[in-house]
Amino acid sequence: MTESTEFLYPQKWLSKASTGDRVTCELRMQIISGRIESGTILSENKLAADFEVSRSPIREALKVLASENLIRLERMGAVVIGLKEKEIEEIYDVRLLIETFVFERLVKIDTKGVVRELSKILEMMKVAIKYQDPDEFSYQDVLFHETIIRTINHSYIMMIWNNVKPVMEALILLSMRNRFEEKYEDFARIVKNHQLYIEAIDTKNRDLMIQSLHQNFDDVQGKVEDLWLSQQMLSKGVDPEK
Repeated sequence: MTESTEFLYPQKWLSKASTGDRVTCELRMQIISGRIESGTILSENKLAADFEVSRSPIREALKVLASENLIRLERMGAVVIGLKEKEIEEIYDVRLLIETFVFERLVKIDTKGVVRELSKILEMMKVAIKYQDPDEFSYQDVLFHETIIRTINHSYIMMIWNNVKPVMEALILLSMRNRFEEKYEDFARIVKNHQLYIEAIDTKNRDLMIQSLHQNFDDVQGKVEDLWLSQQMLSKGVDPEK
């Protein structure tokens, strides 16, 4: 993009990314942040000029964003759809479903290694808070949850995670940047909640797991127990009427 345009996506995260990936990440951030508003018509030629690239990586980016339902492809461009509140809630529904499933699997395996790894990541999150670096905090936060999910070695769960991760990552980045500015004191609570996650995994205590989900998904608390019960029924074949 032109030098006068501020990048929303952290450039340090893109050191090994293709041109198409760079364009995709930046456009995604601009759409989700509202910098590019819903209903905006995106022209391949205009985007190519703005990003100072050929039309090929622009087409690549638009295809990805269309697959995420952020835009609707049109001839020679696209129309921005954006994210509605319902869709944001649905993304968190998927996160809850994934993490309740993963927690149930963690009960059955050795978790000493992942507990050590999560403790290291949490320390990095604390450093990011100390130096007021919301981008690094966001990176470590996503890594924290991805590390938990990777532990169970479930290829299809990882496929679902990878599908929702880009949009979720953008939401987390924007949220944490705002929180560092407006609610910096809230990070003590966030660190405590992640410590509870680690304790739940270490002790394999289901009550702690539910508590940690409540506290880490405070905007969708009402759904946690229902999702947890649903996952228990799916994994164990429990009859909900009994």
